[in-house]
Amino acid sequence: MKKSLFLLVFGFCVFTANAQNTFAFRVSDAALGIIDKTIVYDPVYFILPYPNGDVPANKGVCTDVIIRAYRKVGIDLQKEVHEDMEKNFSKYPKTWGLKKPDTNIDHRRVPNLAVFFSTFGKKKSIEANPVLYVPGDIVTWILPGNLTHIGIVVNKKSADGKRFLIVHNIGAGQVLEDVLFKYTVTGHYQYPK
Repeated sequence: MKKSLFLLVFGFCVFTANAQNTFAFRVSDAALGIIDKTIVYDPVYFILPYPNGDVPANKGVCTDVIIRAYRKVGIDLQKEVHEDMEKNFSKYPKTWGLKKPDTNIDHRRVPNLAVFFSTFGKKKSIEANPVLYVPGDIVTWILPGNLTHIGIVVNKKSADGKRFLIVHNIGAGQVLEDVLFKYTVTGHYQYPK
């Protein structure tokens, strides 16, 4: 009986891990599929439809990489973040002086995504050890000037084979680069858990 129970539990854990790995690779593939150097970095406030609203296709910022990749795998972060902010507004940063959630911008802010992923995803180590960062993971950084940044780890390796690469937009379009440890890592997530 104990052996059967062990095999059942072990089998469930393997199935769950494989399902998560499959989803993580779908996120990685989605991020690779939206690489486009022609995307103009534009942090302007846009009025967006809700749900499934997006800024103009030729524009975007770092958070739009995350939003667009997840939308390709069937998750609308605009809707998900907004619904949580409506229920739990007090746990989100007040940096922008908002008195209530705003479907046009809340999901496009790195600190808000960090709170959301910390709550509904799995928080992972921010240690500078490349083996801890796997395809489908989301990473946040602090840039010079105290600016926040976010990107997705994808299934492509650095030239030296030691790190997975990142799809992000730091001003030169939605690009694939070896920047995992170029900036100070402030968050590391798997979403969903």
